[in-house]
Amino acid sequence: MAGNKPKVAKTRKHFSVLWWIALVFSFIWLIITVTPFIFMVLNSFRKQFDMLQQGVFHLPDPWTFENYVEVVSNGFFGYFMRSVLVVAVSLVLMLIISAFAAYPLSRMNFSLRELLYAGIVAMMSVPMHVTLIPVFKLTTDMGLYDSLKALIGPYVAFALPMSVFILVAFMKTIPRELEEAAEIDGCGRFRNFFMIILPLSKPGLATLAIYNGVAMWNEFAFANTLLQSPANKTLPLALGQFKGEHALNIPIILSVLTLSVLPMIILFIIFQNKLVKGMMAGAVKG
Repeated sequence: MAGNKPKVAKTRKHFSVLWWIALVFSFIWLIITVTPFIFMVLNSFRKQFDMLQQGVFHLPDPWTFENYVEVVSNGFFGYFMRSVLVVAVSLVLMLIISAFAAYPLSRMNFSLRELLYAGIVAMMSVPMHVTLIPVFKLTTDMGLYDSLKALIGPYVAFALPMSVFILVAFMKTIPRELEEAAEIDGCGRFRNFFMIILPLSKPGLATLAIYNGVAMWNEFAFANTLLQSPANKTLPLALGQFKGEHALNIPIILSVLTLSVLPMIILFIIFQNKLVKGMMAGAVKG
């Protein structure tokens, strides 16, 4: 027993060193990620040319809310509500389709299962931007160009491969004994899915909703390609409305960016526990 004490002490010391190294890297990463946010918020309260006279990380002198007033009074909430509508509809469709696709791929045995799953996983490697021209042509032929409906299809389609991949792994961790017990009580496949698998998959669905919601909220390429009129543009395109015709008003643009990221930050703070639980539940077997 006495011989084990040096080994235990050495292991604890090694763990302590690794902990401090991880802490240092975490602190460095915190600075890297927080610095742009501080820059954005501070300079959104300046006047147009104050950035040239004051340091960008100094407190604004004077503090002004004129940028936010101008942004709100020039149609910001119109862009905001259109983004909310597109993201909400796209997320609901994506979650429904992903759940229906992941259930048979994770819980059933049929001849084409591995082939279908391999095809879905392969779709994760297709870059989104190489499909801009085909999607534009298809949208124009369908008469959906310059409408919010044009964004829903691409958003759902490009979110599905990763979502199905994660949900399949998540649903495989649900004990099969639960389904077998339900089948003894007379539950069929559909009742098993809606009464057992889907409720137990809520952490995974919440993770997918947050992960894909942020991506859809910030998506620019398809929105810029498929939308033209100001009455249909979403929030990522709002910057073009406030950049100015002859001069670039950086504080106003930073005000738009601050208002744009606040909803995602608030949602992440509220649902961060569900996000972590969903990621951990899908990573642990049993």
